[in-house]
Amino acid sequence: MASIITLVSCSRTNDVAIESQVSQFPTILSVGKVSSDYADLADAIEYSRTLLNAKQSVKIELAAGTYYLDHPLVLDETFSGTAEQPFVIAAKDNAKVIISGAKAIELNWQPYTEQIFQAKISDLDFTRLYINGALQPMARYPNFSPDVAIFNGYAKDAIAPERIATWANPIGGFVHGLHESRWGDMHYRITGVSKDKSLQLDGGYQNNRRSPMHLTYRFVENIFEELDAPGEWYLDKAASTLYFYPPKGIDIHQAKVEVPQLDNLIELRGTQSKPVKHVQISGIQFSHTQPTFMQTKEPLLRSDWAIYRGGAILLDGTEHIQVKGSSFSQLGGNAIFVSNYNRNTEILNNHIHDIGASAVSFVGNANAVRSPSFEYHEFVPEGDLDFQLGPKTDQYPSHSLVDNNLIHDIGLVEKQVAGVQLSMASDITVSHNSIYRVPRAGINVSEGTWGGHVIEYNDVFDTVLETGDHGAFNSWGRDRFWHPDRAKMDDINLRNPGMYLLDAIKPTILRNNRFQCDHGWDIDLDDGSSNYEIYNNVMLSGGLKLREGFKRIVTNNIILNNSFHPHVWFENSEDIFAHNILLSGHKPILNDHWGQQIDYNLFVNQADLKAAQALGLDTHSMHGEPQFVAPEQGNYQLAEGSLGLELGFKNFPMDQFGVQTEALRVLAETPKFPELFLSAKDNQVGKTHELLGATLKSVETLGEQSALGIADIAGVMILKVAPNSKMAAAGIQVSDVILQVVDTQFGGQDEIKNAADLLAAYQSRKWRGVLEIMISRNQQKQQITINLID
Repeated sequence: MASIITLVSCSRTNDVAIESQVSQFPTILSVGKVSSDYADLADAIEYSRTLLNAKQSVKIELAAGTYYLDHPLVLDETFSGTAEQPFVIAAKDNAKVIISGAKAIELNWQPYTEQIFQAKISDLDFTRLYINGALQPMARYPNFSPDVAIFNGYAKDAIAPERIATWANPIGGFVHGLHESRWGDMHYRITGVSKDKSLQLDGGYQNNRRSPMHLTYRFVENIFEELDAPGEWYLDKAASTLYFYPPKGIDIHQAKVEVPQLDNLIELRGTQSKPVKHVQISGIQFSHTQPTFMQTKEPLLRSDWAIYRGGAILLDGTEHIQVKGSSFSQLGGNAIFVSNYNRNTEILNNHIHDIGASAVSFVGNANAVRSPSFEYHEFVPEGDLDFQLGPKTDQYPSHSLVDNNLIHDIGLVEKQVAGVQLSMASDITVSHNSIYRVPRAGINVSEGTWGGHVIEYNDVFDTVLETGDHGAFNSWGRDRFWHPDRAKMDDINLRNPGMYLLDAIKPTILRNNRFQCDHGWDIDLDDGSSNYEIYNNVMLSGGLKLREGFKRIVTNNIILNNSFHPHVWFENSEDIFAHNILLSGHKPILNDHWGQQIDYNLFVNQADLKAAQALGLDTHSMHGEPQFVAPEQGNYQLAEGSLGLELGFKNFPMDQFGVQTEALRVLAETPKFPELFLSAKDNQVGKTHELLGATLKSVETLGEQSALGIADIAGVMILKVAPNSKMAAAGIQVSDVILQVVDTQFGGQDEIKNAADLLAAYQSRKWRGVLEIMISRNQQKQQITINLID
């Protein structure tokens, strides 16, 4: 497959053409009139260094084909261009160009059993296998199932002694599990088996909140005895033999086999004093890197995260780097990682999908942080704290842009990931990105250092699909002012007012976004998150949570089918929640203080308004239907005459969320717009609703009360239960009546008088991953727990 690579120079006397044969084998690249030969693409890029050192403008154009790398392409400061003449690596004339970290191999397949083939492998080690371009699962238990959300299959007995006893030699296998509280994931390599048939394991450091793995959400892979399903494979390293169970329709003897060998593909590595500058990478597909979950071990600042500083493209010590119009897919780890000192990075118009870890990460160095602590329970004693303002060094990303990227189906291996992750960074703008189908947050801010971020016009939905207690947008703020002991934290902040601004020195702005999370909050400002301005956002499902923190200004937002969740606030927090549209009442937890202002909000239900006013809040707030213009089309602007406008709410555009370029818009999905839980229509006589696979309605007549054998004309009756639904899995039956939603963890209960009550209670509690209900069945009450996660 012939291709052309062109180094284009602005010098009229130094135009260079390089021809190459792109294949699975090394080839010779002949360089114009230059006498030297080049073995591969890496040598062609190395040759460009001489042109750049001669102050030439260099553009490497890659013709159509797959370029297999033997090692990452590393660009140091000598590859820098200028603002007028950047160094460019790009596809030629929109050609389909793939830069791959795999090795394409030819194998002599022989039968092993009736279903399984074997082939000898020499001098290769790998943990991913692609057959005809499709990723195949390692031999695993339970088997891979696309219909199971968590890990595509999990089993409580995955590492039970009786199963381990069936494995001849599991050393080198992997155990994957969720965190005990579903706050991310952890991974282990099997290093041995004890006499009691328990496994000896190395790992578990991938989550910064130390914990055992979840008792149920776990699976094993790379175990030979579990090779029992089409598509599965196993590499016996000791015998240098690959075993594969081909799916139907694959001629294994003619199949293309690719095995990833690299963690990173292109690395731009400079320093603050000698940065790599003015490089543009565009129009290229980056594929086939190895999973890096066993290298995800560096803890971030008291967040739940640990990281691996690497990706298909790694930026470390750069200025004015642009990655645009490219595709990142079939990656085992991160796509783009911006590490340590970086300024003016632009990540534009890329399509990032089907990857193992995070899409775009900006992560500074802890040496830039004053008095850092790393694990949740750690803290620096007050007398030892550095009280100087802001960062200590410049070793962090700043003044950068992540714009118009389509990001979906990420975190296929690791679960503590995000579409965009910000940590120890400042002034990052994240705009017009579409982010969906992610196991945890769509956008995550790990701590307050150092603020200044602008998160705007993003469309973030189908989030927190495999974990819990999180949000479509999530943040933490466990900065210097924060302490794991709440009483001590209160004392520290009373003695040092305004201390939160030592790290969160600039406000982080969330505006004009559309967020949706069915297993958590649409916006979740968790522990200590401070100095935020949140306005002009549409929240479709999970509502807004503000845990303890300072100076969160929340105005002019629309919260559908949910509400405002204030949790354990500080005294004198300076928080404001005003001029918002709410479809449910406030949901405080352990709140004794209410900030600067909670008022001028529009509630749907009078009862919710009265409950707020009983707390001394919402003196000027009102209740009534918002009068959305076209909610079925996702237009939640308020019609003229709406009470919300009278309260000071101002309409904002509803058609600018997510990617805007036509090429990406035609590919991008959008969220489903919810059926709105408006009291006036939800309690219409005879109206039915769908929830978790059940069809249900309010108990409304004396006849229904009598037939169901309940004490009052109240509750919600089940009319139909779909097979394989969450309701069916919990044992809900036709004619059950839901009377209460209960709360085992925090105590208390919600009386369910009608369907609107049930739908509101579900929306406000679904972040916990379970819905606990009290039902009446055959005139007997019983409590049932419905699993919402999978």
